[in-house]
Amino acid sequence: MENTLKLISLMSYSLIILTGQIIGLPFLFWLLWTSFEVGNSDQIVAVLGLIGTIIVFTKLFEIRIMKILSFGLMITPILKRLVEVPLEKFNYLGFQIPLSIFIITYLILIFMPNNKTKNLNIRLYNKS
Repeated sequence: MENTLKLISLMSYSLIILTGQIIGLPFLFWLLWTSFEVGNSDQIVAVLGLIGTIIVFTKLFEIRIMKILSFGLMITPILKRLVEVPLEKFNYLGFQIPLSIFIITYLILIFMPNNKTKNLNIRLYNKS
């Protein structure tokens, strides 16, 4: 269940479309491009978004605080774009639907009980 939610969350995160002058650009491509574009003011938040995405693929993701940190890092570039660009530019389904799916599935991932951590806590308490 957790792997399915993680996959849905990451797919919807990468399918968020940012409209450009000519074509729409998937958000993951924007993150990659902007993180390597030197001198861009969005470079820092793009790197933070990529770090949050990388955390999802590590063992650290089993810890709830790391899930929250990863969500914060991943949502930061989106929030920066929402603050910089007029909100009318985001009034299209290619942005709203994937963003909604990402937020909902990621929040479910955060609040879903983790049996691995629970078993570890039970073993630690039983030793005392």
